Amino acid sequence: MRTCGATPGGPDLAGVDVASQSIIQGAVLREGVNDGVPNGAPVTNAYVRLLDSAGEFTAEVPTNAQGQFRFFAAPGAWTVVVLAAGAREEVKVQAQQGTPVDLIIEIKD
Repeated sequence: MRTCGATPGGPDLAGVDVASQSIIQGAVLREGVNDGVPNGAPVTNAYVRLLDSAGEFTAEVPTNAQGQFRFFAAPGAWTVVVLAAGAREEVKVQAQQGTPVDLIIEIKD
């Protein structure tokens, strides 16, 4: 199911010179088991938003079946916001060229 125009999980890294890019990527996982979903299960079709240092919306991608997402961004300060059913998580990151930012964001039930 496509929830917006972006490819679930974000752009593929095939053929990308990672050393020349600033990449923010990761996975959205369930923290609890209150809804019967096991701890650490991927959250599919959550919206992951990228906000710039001023808090302005820059990009959005839905998570894929493994709960993964990826953005290409300029070096600098960013905020990653995850919106899933009944949950919102926010993480501040610093992107650097050639060093991908890898995140695990847990959604509380």
